[in-house]
Amino acid sequence: MPVDYEVNAHEYWNNFYKIHENGFFKDRHWLFTEFPELTPRHNQSNLKSLLLKDSGHEIIEHRGCGLIVSNTQEQQKTSSHSLNHKEQKHPIDEATQNLCHLDINTDGFPGSSATYRILEVGCGVGNTVFPILHTNNDPGLFVYCCDFSATAIDLVQTNSEYDPSRCFAFVHDLCDEDKSYPMPKESLDIIILIFVLSSIVPDKMQNAVSRLSYLLKPGGMILLRDYGRYDMAQLRFKTVSFSGRCLSENFYVRGDGTRVYFFTQDELDTLFTTAGLEKVQNMVDHRLQVNRGKQLTMYRVWIQCKYRKPFSPNTG
Repeated sequence: MPVDYEVNAHEYWNNFYKIHENGFFKDRHWLFTEFPELTPRHNQSNLKSLLLKDSGHEIIEHRGCGLIVSNTQEQQKTSSHSLNHKEQKHPIDEATQNLCHLDINTDGFPGSSATYRILEVGCGVGNTVFPILHTNNDPGLFVYCCDFSATAIDLVQTNSEYDPSRCFAFVHDLCDEDKSYPMPKESLDIIILIFVLSSIVPDKMQNAVSRLSYLLKPGGMILLRDYGRYDMAQLRFKTVSFSGRCLSENFYVRGDGTRVYFFTQDELDTLFTTAGLEKVQNMVDHRLQVNRGKQLTMYRVWIQCKYRKPFSPNTG
């Protein structure tokens, strides 16, 4: 693999955002259909938490821990939620207290007083963050967003919709194991990865996912949408005109120097389960997109995943 694409990766992404600024991507309002965990109704204090005791027979209802919602439809959708810590506590047994205990420092980090925390990694210019802030008016919500590109973060922070009381944007390299995140372990309810994991070197993906898992509360989830194997973009790389752009198996470099990997479901499942997470959803989304202006038909293959950090007495 050419060293230049790894060493100067931040320059390629900075140049990308300098050229396109905030005109390249559209706001992702589809988020709330695919990921209802991001909507206000999923983290209001009137929702109850359902936890199964170790026996697997008795259901415990408790307000201070979180929410798991599941159904028996084709795609199981499960949400985890942190509720207002100022609520009056209800008596629960010692086992449940152990499940709900979070050993975090609630002082000295942005959003420390929030009751529901979301982090988007690879936020770009805010096409996910700003729709979340517009849609979710929960006063306890705080959204973190980071990107590899300093130019992208500048565009987020200078956006008229950026509100430091509800959001914190920062530059971060997902692969830098020596650079810590600005929030403590087990402090996040949701982590969003949208077309970002595919942009890093495959050998570094596992450590990146494992570090993110460390930030999740028990019951917290990673929500992912990314490129699937044999997506139209990958098939284009295999044509003669795009030959020479393959860096390694299923990993390519675009004309602007940014890189992209094309996943299988099993590969993503291995990454998340190795990080200690349990599968809630792992599905392939086949889409036929038509660009009427250019008279193009595009066959898209995306993978959508939801993986949850399990409730366990050993968590924390």
